Amino acid sequence: MSKHDHPTEPQADLLSSPSEHATPHGHAEGASDAGSAHAAPAAEADDDDGAPAELADPFASGDNAKPVASAADEEITPVGDKKWYILKVQSNREDSISDTLERRIRMQGLDRYFGKVIVPKEQVTEFKSGKKRVVSRKLYPGYILVNMILNDETWYLVRETGGIGDFTGSAGRPSPMLQADVDKLLNKSAVKPDEAPRLKINFKKGDRVKITEGTFENFEGEVEQIDEANGRVTVMLSIFGRSTPVDIEYWQIEGI
Repeated sequence: MSKHDHPTEPQADLLSSPSEHATPHGHAEGASDAGSAHAAPAAEADDDDGAPAELADPFASGDNAKPVASAADEEITPVGDKKWYILKVQSNREDSISDTLERRIRMQGLDRYFGKVIVPKEQVTEFKSGKKRVVSRKLYPGYILVNMILNDETWYLVRETGGIGDFTGSAGRPSPMLQADVDKLLNKSAVKPDEAPRLKINFKKGDRVKITEGTFENFEGEVEQIDEANGRVTVMLSIFGRSTPVDIEYWQIEGI
């Protein structure tokens, strides 16, 4: 065989893998792993910019997170229907006691059990010192109305409000008003702008009165008729020994 058919040994060495020559005695693979191990920290060092690492907030909510409902958030549905009850209160304090009760209802968070608290009134026209004025007059002094669902909690709140005596009722139990009576009372208390306030005339037929102003000043007589719509009173006066009816303004007379 000629020398050109087979390479010589040195030529065979040159044709072998470069890695086999770079790491003799079979240590090429180990050297490669070691090089990779030393290279990794260097790469990490290049990525570290010196800023503190940011950790995920364990309490942060995700996009699909929903609030957890608690028992306190669930409003209790009142059981029963609201009814009207009459409360005995201290006279001349009806308005302030009504305001106090409404304030306590809000503070205790019991609004769902209560409706309106009303001091029944009507608008009347009266004359004082010759001047006409419209005033509110209590229909039932010493009483107020409350629309509520009666249970132990609401009963206790009402009874513990200063100035309130008790519910009206029989056998010591609160009795609700009849709806017909409620409707009549609320209609009477409502202010109607197209309706003139009713006149307040504190006289009745048969009362002895004295005329204080006008042509018959100082005359005395007896009330015969009262015209509340026009605010006039018919008084029977003795004129020339004869009983004569005279129509005068109701504010021009006084009781004897």
